[in-house]
Amino acid sequence: MTRMSRARVARRIAAGAAYGGGGIGLAGAAGVGLLLAEVRLARRRVGNGRSPHVPTADGLYGAAYTVPGEPALRLTMLGDSTAVGQGVHRAGQTPGALLASGIAAIAERPVGLSTVAVPGACSDELDRQVTRALADPSRVPDICVIMVGANDVTHRMSPALSVRHLSAAVRRLRTAGAEVVVGTCPDLGTIEPVRQPLRWLARRASRQLAAAQTIGTVEQGGRTVSLGDLLGPEFAANPRELFGPDSYHPSAEGYATAAMAVLPTVCAALGLWPAQDERPDAARREGFLPVARAAAEAASEAGTEVTAAMPTGQRGPWALLKRRKRRRVREPEPQAVESGDSQTQASA
Repeated sequence: MTRMSRARVARRIAAGAAYGGGGIGLAGAAGVGLLLAEVRLARRRVGNGRSPHVPTADGLYGAAYTVPGEPALRLTMLGDSTAVGQGVHRAGQTPGALLASGIAAIAERPVGLSTVAVPGACSDELDRQVTRALADPSRVPDICVIMVGANDVTHRMSPALSVRHLSAAVRRLRTAGAEVVVGTCPDLGTIEPVRQPLRWLARRASRQLAAAQTIGTVEQGGRTVSLGDLLGPEFAANPRELFGPDSYHPSAEGYATAAMAVLPTVCAALGLWPAQDERPDAARREGFLPVARAAAEAASEAGTEVTAAMPTGQRGPWALLKRRKRRRVREPEPQAVESGDSQTQASA
């Protein structure tokens, strides 16, 4: 599918989300039987996608930067197993811990991490997660990172419905005062046990959903970072290194790769990035585009950021497309993470 075609499809999905339509399906009726058979086979080979243990990473990162009277920044992770970090064994290997420690190092402020994401979640569970994230009006997160979409594809949720739930979540968080960064749907066509033709269908559906997620998020004042190709060539070239033991969830190195792509956008949303870096760089093919075209471009290239840039015009909302340099992140030392009690004290 060309990028222009993907832009049109993404706009149709986003329009369906906005106006209550059902959107388009992920595959034609003739292929549904074969698709379901392939899904069952892939699930048997991958497993049920759940591990016996998910590390708890919540706590305070960068405690050494604590200044009396200055509150810690608050980071909340929402979404599915990717946001939780399912598949790794240490808390410091989860994307939340990697992002919290990275933000702390750049901001030179402690960061309190809270995770409300749930393994296996689809976008229709974001409403409950947002309610948890905003339960205490006096402790609204400074930044929320949402990673969701893979389960929407595998459970064949209507793309329009998926985007509608995501857009509503972004709107609630932005209205409460939180910055929002969405890691869009990864490319499920890269999962090692998935065979053709499901691999092609999964890739197409993933990229369509990722582009539509970008439109819905940007229109509600959030930013997106594409994870599709990031979990594509690199994962395909190093499946044993970048996928975990179940061949479905990323390994520690895989989560670190994703965190490197998301961290610069998170820091930009918090105002921690140098002002000169916010200007588009023509040498990196950055610039202002209609949001649907920017969404299609982002879905085709890993680590691409899309954020609102201009008011709505004849061609719809415009967005700024950025290809930020990835920022290396390091696993925090175990002693660098303090308990939730310490986080509460530092953030009060």
